[in-house]
Amino acid sequence: MKYNFDQVFDRKDTSSYKYGRCKLYFGTDDLLPLWVADMDFASPDFVIDAMKKRLDHPVLGYTLTDEAFYASILSWMQNRHQWAVEKEWIRHLPGVVPGLVFSMLSLTRPGDKIVVQPPIYPPFIYTVKQNDRELLFNELVETNGTYEMNLEELEQLAKDGAKMLLLCSPHNPGGMVWSAETLKRVAEIAETYGMIVVSDEIHADLVLEGKHIPYATVSEAAKNHSVTLMAPSKTFNIAGMSMSVALIPNVKIRQKFNRLVDHLQAASGHVLGFEALKAAYTHGADWLDQMLEYLQGNIQYVVDFITQNTPEIKPMRPQASFLIWLDCKGLEMSDKELKDFFVEQAKLGLNMGPSFGPGGEGFMRINVGTPRSVLEEAMKRLQLAHASLVRKTV
Repeated sequence: MKYNFDQVFDRKDTSSYKYGRCKLYFGTDDLLPLWVADMDFASPDFVIDAMKKRLDHPVLGYTLTDEAFYASILSWMQNRHQWAVEKEWIRHLPGVVPGLVFSMLSLTRPGDKIVVQPPIYPPFIYTVKQNDRELLFNELVETNGTYEMNLEELEQLAKDGAKMLLLCSPHNPGGMVWSAETLKRVAEIAETYGMIVVSDEIHADLVLEGKHIPYATVSEAAKNHSVTLMAPSKTFNIAGMSMSVALIPNVKIRQKFNRLVDHLQAASGHVLGFEALKAAYTHGADWLDQMLEYLQGNIQYVVDFITQNTPEIKPMRPQASFLIWLDCKGLEMSDKELKDFFVEQAKLGLNMGPSFGPGGEGFMRINVGTPRSVLEEAMKRLQLAHASLVRKTV
């Protein structure tokens, strides 16, 4: 089947976060929102059909995970990532960010040091602070238009008593697909100093260049000191289903994690979320391949357009995800001026770099998981705003 990713959908009256929070976040809703990390593509037909089929039964009571749920995950992980996951490792969750919190609460204590690697998805930062842990930054190093880990500093933080690393793999923002060499070194550091690694791999299925390597597969040590968080939500545009999973090979870590989830009464799942996950992981390979091809075209279009028409902005080409990290420092604006430029002049709603922590200053994040015509309109707006800016400085 050939899928159509060019169709534009009006999401304004669907309680969409991306549209509904514009006024609060940007001060206006008179803009094109390209910020929240869900896509504007239709969720796959086979996912919708699976949910419709479940709705043919009129009783929507408390729902258990069934064998098909586990089988679909095991098959997807093996076929897509060559990872032989075991059923006992799997725990369903309402989301990956809750999984970060559950990991912190079950495996560390208040006051413990937790490392994050900014610039990074904002919940990595504020969930640590909200849960009374000490936040440590292991800032990424920008090299040749991409990011690398500062592994020497990471080792020092671990040596100084860090109890946990919240790893983002692939990384958001920037879209780096971490190499086996890098992940193995992280595992060596974590094992040497007794640090647990919680690996958010929600963008694992969205790799555009290279290959995603699940952290838990790089060594026996990594397998035994890690919690891996994954979900079909970004991959198949079903974030509203609130369905993700934790994969925890180590039985002691798993028992602590599961005990906490049970104590918080967070174990119930969404009756349609289960159906969505099963359908996505069972039937989704062809749809995903086509979507990634379309996404590659979107990324190429945006990178080429910005490079040619607004050369002061340097796009960081992602190796994974539908998010492009834009280095806007060449515009020589403060972050407030940068926000005003995009919101008031270009009428575009993007994510502000400083919300991603140290190293985010002077950056913006744009979501290109949308029909090409929407991106063409966005780039036209950016070009006109940039032309006006140039005229003012001449």
